[in-house]
Amino acid sequence: MLLEPDCIPCVLNMSISVLRRLSLDESTTKDLYRSILEIPALQGRFWETTSVHVIEEVMEKIHRAVNDPDPFASEKERQNREVMGLYPRLKSWVENSANPLYTAAKLAILGNAIDFMVPQNVADIERSIRDKLDFPLDRKEYDQFEKRLRESSLVLYFADNCGEIVLDRLFMETVKKILDIDFVLVVKSVAAMNDVTLKEAHDVEMDRLATVIENGIQGPVPGTILERCSETVKEWISQADLFISKGGGNFDTLDEVKDSFPKPIVFMLLSKCHPYFKTFGVEVNRPILYNYSKFKS
Repeated sequence: MLLEPDCIPCVLNMSISVLRRLSLDESTTKDLYRSILEIPALQGRFWETTSVHVIEEVMEKIHRAVNDPDPFASEKERQNREVMGLYPRLKSWVENSANPLYTAAKLAILGNAIDFMVPQNVADIERSIRDKLDFPLDRKEYDQFEKRLRESSLVLYFADNCGEIVLDRLFMETVKKILDIDFVLVVKSVAAMNDVTLKEAHDVEMDRLATVIENGIQGPVPGTILERCSETVKEWISQADLFISKGGGNFDTLDEVKDSFPKPIVFMLLSKCHPYFKTFGVEVNRPILYNYSKFKS
């Protein structure tokens, strides 16, 4: 999805939120924010890009200014730790539901509600997920998704945020109890806000459920720019039967190249803004499950 007018204030709000959380002095904050405002796309002078590309520029400026390649490492650890504390309860919701696979898929999407920009404790995280549990997935889209899962033996899974990754773990565990599927989990090579890197994936033991690989992108990209991925990722793409893309950043980038995938791709995210509402017809904060294939099913 290319940049829309709505994206500009969103990226700017994200930028100032990040700067405030870094406890910088006011002079440094102002200088950095002024530098961010000079990015052409944030002035409405360049639209042929995605919000992910713009955020990469923002994060590069911030990383250089604070001289830290992973300034939110402790925040990522906290998010994973808190959601792991909820894991037994989340697992019971799945196991006690009428359709564990459906419930696990919905929880994986609702994990996208764990917001890096809004401080959340354990109670906040549980409430943000529980409050959305009654929102249904589109039945036609879910049935198509389950059908494609059942026809697959290898699934390539593009991870999103920390905290959310714990719900991905629960989803993979549920799938593997039902179906004979191998997962390859693609994480970030370079820290980008609170996106999962190899370290955080190992912290929540994703390597027990999937082959975990880095995407090879050498920049703080909160999405997946396919042309910049490693040859290893591209080789796995050629072998996979199904692709799962988690979160808005991965949707914004991979939606632009979805015809490049040799097999179907499924996007799992929350509708967090008007452009998503316009694209999917889904109200804000509702779960989105969107199947795409250039081939007829």
